[in-house]
This record gives sequence, structure tokens and C-alpha cells, in this order.
Amino acid sequence: MTGTDLKLSSCAIAVHDLDEALAFYRDVLGFEVRDDLGSDGTRRVSVRPPAQPDVRIVLQAPCTDPGVPPAGRQSIEDLMTNGLLGCLGFLTDDCDATFEHIEAAGAEVMQEPINQPDGVRDCAFLDPSGNMLRFTQPRQAGLALASRQAHAARGHQAP
Repeated sequence: MTGTDLKLSSCAIAVHDLDEALAFYRDVLGFEVRDDLGSDGTRRVSVRPPAQPDVRIVLQAPCTDPGVPPAGRQSIEDLMTNGLLGCLGFLTDDCDATFEHIEAAGAEVMQEPINQPDGVRDCAFLDPSGNMLRFTQPRQAGLALASRQAHAARGHQAP
């Protein structure tokens, strides 16, 4: 699909406990709640990153999709138990500050901030249901941050 500008508009991730997941995405990551629809058995909540009003992330229990047979639901539950179900990737302009904020909130750390061979810096966490959240600081953002830090350090040096 060369020449096509594809952008994410919506995705769904399976969560064990909808209220616990909602608290994490809302209170720890600062996502805004768009919709909270349905009752206990079929409830779905959609959230979005505040800077991306067009992106919709739907949090739902595996049993809310009527097209998934019981055996499929069990497979999804098994993957969730092992932390192998979903993975969301986010860009950040300061990987270290993002890491400190989310770690301080008590999220399970998968990977502390490291520099990758391609020049990006990233870290990863698990949400309360075992979905991986990876935060990547693009190389240019890292260079800009280092430049600002160096500039600030020079401005505070004694003459």
C-alpha cells in the first residue's frame, strides 16, 4: 500500500477487569473517556490520548464480542494471563520522564528505558490486564531534549 497515509483511528484491547483498566488508562496515562457503554456483561469503554482526539481505544472483556466462541474466549484468557495478548505503542518526547511517571504509579515494568541500536530510546510496561505498553522516544526528540538540557546547563554555569 505504498503512497497511502494510514492512521490509526480505533483499536480494541481485551482487559480482565474493566474498572481497573479504565482507572489505569484514565488516571495513570491521562487518557480521556469517550464512551462507557453497556452493562456488566457487554460493557465497553473507549478512551483516547488527550493529544489525539481521533484515536479511539476500546477496553473490553473478551466475552463482550459475540463473534468469539467459548474456546476462543478461553484462548484469549490464557494469552492475557501470560501477558501475551495486546501491545500498544506510543511516541513520547521524553522516555525517562514517561517511565518515572508510570513506574511511580505502580505499573509493572517490562523494560526500563534503553537506547536501541536504531537511535530511539524506549521503555515498556504491562497494563493491569497484561497488555504491553511500549513508549518510544524518536531519535529527533532525543536529540532535541539533549540539546535543551545542554543549553540549560550552559546557561547555569558560573562565569
